Amino acid sequence: MEATYPAVEEHGLIGDLQTAALISANGTVDWFCAPRFDSPSVFAALLDHRRGGHFQLSPDGIEYASKQLYLPGTPILITRFHSADGVGELLDFMPVTGARATDQHRLIRLVRMMRGSMRFRFDCQPRFNYGRDPYELEVHPEGDVFRSRTLSLTLTSLKNADRLVDAGSIRRDEEGVSAQFTLHAGDIGGVVLETACPHAPRALSTEEACELLAQTRDNWRRWVGGSQYRGRWREMVERSAMTLKLMTYAPTGALIAAPTTGLPEQIGGQRNWDYRYTWVRDASFSVHALLRLGFTSEAEKYLLWLDARIRDARDDDVPLQVMYRIDGSPDLPEEVLGHLEGYRGSAPVRIGNGAAGQLQLDIYGEALNSLELADRHGLIAPYEGWRKTARLMDWLCEHWNQPEDGIWETRSGRQDFTYGRMMSWVALDRAIRLAQRRGRPGDTVRWTTERNAIYEQVMERGFHSGRRAFVQHYRSDILDASLLAMPGVGFISPTDPMWESTLRAMDAELVCDSLVYRYDPNASPDGLAGTEGTFNMCTFWYVQALALAGRIDDARLTFEKMLTYSSPLGRYSEEIAPTGEQIGNFPQAFSHLSLISTAAHLDDLLNDEQR
Repeated sequence: MEATYPAVEEHGLIGDLQTAALISANGTVDWFCAPRFDSPSVFAALLDHRRGGHFQLSPDGIEYASKQLYLPGTPILITRFHSADGVGELLDFMPVTGARATDQHRLIRLVRMMRGSMRFRFDCQPRFNYGRDPYELEVHPEGDVFRSRTLSLTLTSLKNADRLVDAGSIRRDEEGVSAQFTLHAGDIGGVVLETACPHAPRALSTEEACELLAQTRDNWRRWVGGSQYRGRWREMVERSAMTLKLMTYAPTGALIAAPTTGLPEQIGGQRNWDYRYTWVRDASFSVHALLRLGFTSEAEKYLLWLDARIRDARDDDVPLQVMYRIDGSPDLPEEVLGHLEGYRGSAPVRIGNGAAGQLQLDIYGEALNSLELADRHGLIAPYEGWRKTARLMDWLCEHWNQPEDGIWETRSGRQDFTYGRMMSWVALDRAIRLAQRRGRPGDTVRWTTERNAIYEQVMERGFHSGRRAFVQHYRSDILDASLLAMPGVGFISPTDPMWESTLRAMDAELVCDSLVYRYDPNASPDGLAGTEGTFNMCTFWYVQALALAGRIDDARLTFEKMLTYSSPLGRYSEEIAPTGEQIGNFPQAFSHLSLISTAAHLDDLLNDEQR
């Protein structure tokens, strides 16, 4: 079974800023949702190689080796096929759609022969709505249309490449459409997929396809050229920035946590979640990363999205949801797709996310921290947004001192999580700063009283005297890597003896050859069976904690080691398995946000050392 599923890290990501596709090293589109990131899948072979649907374009009938790279400064994916008879290149890209929501999206697949000759085969087998909806196949003079009850998919070959298709090789049946074509040195062939095409199929000429390629290349190079990062790890930082841009829904500015659902945190396990939504936490962290790179307009657009969520906040027990759909809607019912076997047999496959309605107090801290940082960069909250933010702080004064579900979205019951308390302190502290800096109305006397009460409580109850460390929640002695953020948010000095002993405890218990576990689920049951790998974001946070503690050499070595765990294309999922492979949804925004922030922070410290 496992041989039919390529490794998660053996995929490249392409997209058009409204949806995205994952393409394996053998030229197969294994994942594609349309018309949006959070729409049902059209190709989902990552979750079921038999029933999920795929679109493969690769050499036919020969032995070959393949390697992937990106056209420099772009997310245009190049898959190179090497054989004894020649070398061919597959270029996959999606022209940028713009900021207006649309159902029309194009995935263009160009094949060019660099030397020798090679026969290729494409096999397009869409499976609409996660493989649940049937379709009808319409044959037109210039292409085919797969039409389901909710979406259509048009498949055309390049017009000037029709002569390359091997005679009699086109096959249309209940599985899909396939064909063979032969290329010789200098030839260009290819196919185009388009969703919701409003007219009959029209084949692009090779010249038109190459012009779209050039436009896409130039658009991305202009964008990435706006980065102000000139540090030691520029290539990795810019690739991470493009990854985040690819996962941003342009019509609203919302950043999804990942473009996939159901990829397991343990092969064969049940920790398989849907990450195609916008977490307040993740997207708040994006403001820090984007502003460090100089991408002010992207940060501002997210802040407008956050401002709208704050204005819509309810006056009840959970005013701000943990996550939302990319258009801001709050409806994310969790559902199990029992007909899909899951990646390498990892079931259940879930869509939607039941954690949306959890109480996670830390999100108020992350949101206010990003608002305060943005304010220092001249992105000032509008009056109505501030008025509702102040009401949220009043709510937090009433509700911070209660059990909650925590940053890791455990499903074993609420606890007094130390991280949630600390970030409640951050929320009130940043709100006080904003009110005082801008002369904005707010009950700062009450906010100050509650902020100080939180601080005293965390110092008294969050620190375990026996462990000599801050712990996961007040009724445990379990360490938790989320607390690596304590000195970074200013809650405690990095040279405070209480923090130094906490960091030493984490070194001994949560760190394994520079990689960091979130916590030990065996010692602290989280309501789910199984284990997980090390958490990439926590490893990057560990680097920052080491650097703040003055352990610069350790920090740099740990960071450099972490870079060796990236995919061949410089991407990270959520976690690293003991085998070194990527696990969890891929790629993961948390991982790339923290990589950017860590690289920038470490650069600053190393530059200070050299002065």
